[in-house]
Amino acid sequence: MNKVKLSIGGSTYVVSCSENEDKVLELAEKLDSDMSLIMEQTPSASVTAAAVLCALTYLEKLDQSDRGADNMRMQIRQYLEEANSARAEAEKVKLELEKLKIDIQYLKNRKEGR
Repeated sequence: MNKVKLSIGGSTYVVSCSENEDKVLELAEKLDSDMSLIMEQTPSASVTAAAVLCALTYLEKLDQSDRGADNMRMQIRQYLEEANSARAEAEKVKLELEKLKIDIQYLKNRKEGR
């Protein structure tokens, strides 16, 4: 575990993480920037209010991403079902074609008197 020192909303936090330290610092900088923007746009907003608004915004984005991922999984499932159906149909047609080839050869042989 790495200990990382973060500065968010004018406060310093030391967190332990197993992730890449640079990524954690990047996320902390994004959060600090987003909170600062909220406090600039709404001077009466406290650090806590800005943190709550950021959390709600991030949760909304997460929910949208989850729904998008769910939709993609559903589409992929449908595509796989369609591909399996097409594969089964192709196999059926292939077997029918082989049967027809055998029938044609049989008829040719019969016509030639064999």
